[in-house]
Amino acid sequence: MTKSKNSILQLEPPFNYQMLNFNRLNFFPLKNKFSSSEIPKLIQDYVIDYEITDIFDIVDISSIDYKKSNSILFLKKDSEFKDINLEFLLIITDNENHYKNIVFKNKILISNHNKVYNSLLHTIFFNEDKLDFPDDFIIKEGSHISKFAKIDDSAVIQKNCVIGRGVEIGKNVLIKHNTVIKNSIISDNTIICENCTIGSTGFGFDLKKMGSTHLLPQLGIVYIDENVFIGSNCTIDRGKIDFTYVGKNSMLDNLIHIAHNVILGPNACLAAQIGISGSVKIGKNLICGGQTGFAGHINIGDNVKIAAKSGVTKNIKTNSTIAGFPATDIKLWRQKIINERKNRYKQNTRSSSS
Repeated sequence: MTKSKNSILQLEPPFNYQMLNFNRLNFFPLKNKFSSSEIPKLIQDYVIDYEITDIFDIVDISSIDYKKSNSILFLKKDSEFKDINLEFLLIITDNENHYKNIVFKNKILISNHNKVYNSLLHTIFFNEDKLDFPDDFIIKEGSHISKFAKIDDSAVIQKNCVIGRGVEIGKNVLIKHNTVIKNSIISDNTIICENCTIGSTGFGFDLKKMGSTHLLPQLGIVYIDENVFIGSNCTIDRGKIDFTYVGKNSMLDNLIHIAHNVILGPNACLAAQIGISGSVKIGKNLICGGQTGFAGHINIGDNVKIAAKSGVTKNIKTNSTIAGFPATDIKLWRQKIINERKNRYKQNTRSSSS
């Protein structure tokens, strides 16, 4: 855990990313292959300026944190600019300052990020939120298993499950009845209980243009690390570009929702009815009481304990114990409760005496 110049906690991922590197095309096949030089024409209605020096095929998409060759990297106006040192990368941005300041050979300046992101990625990749998504299933012991899934022989999949394209299921995994798994890698010795959905579509869209036809493509996956327990009726959304991660040895109770891009560190213990909003990063050894809600895009340190029914709205430092809404140090929260009760007692006493 480190602290940046603006005092916002920065959480280092609790895993080696290289171990989680996945082939996107296993999950979202190419619909059309374009070269970098063809992209400006595809989005010509929104192009303000461009420079394309290298000609290469586009077969992937990058994020700020994880950049890949032969891919597109979208930089939004509010994106924090980081040095980029990678060949065969095409940068598309609606930030004129980024465009001017990037010393890079392949870049496009556009007028509308969400419209370009939506139309371009739907054109390049198949994704399961469109009617033409290609998959093919066999029925095995009452469950529908994609022919493109990889399942270890020791895994057990009970009845009425759906295992989608690209899914990888490791050794000694137990998938209980009525569970849907798609766009996910499930590591060894994991148990997923009844009626769960793993790898579902993240809640990503433009508030200015809503509706199912305007969903922003969610082309990431879910990665469940080893020896994880997931209770009944849980939902874990896949990442927008990279992944949603559940760390080793974590225990998830029933009725938990984990949104897209969440990083949940190892040895987490989550009680029922917890909701974690998108892009929250959580360190190791979290213990969290039930019916707790997390606001999006916050960082939670290591060894944090959170009381039930808390509302976590800001970054939390390592080794904190918090409670209440908005969640704060539990000693301060308890003192606040005591003071409120004392004040109510005084008010009631005055009312009785009058």
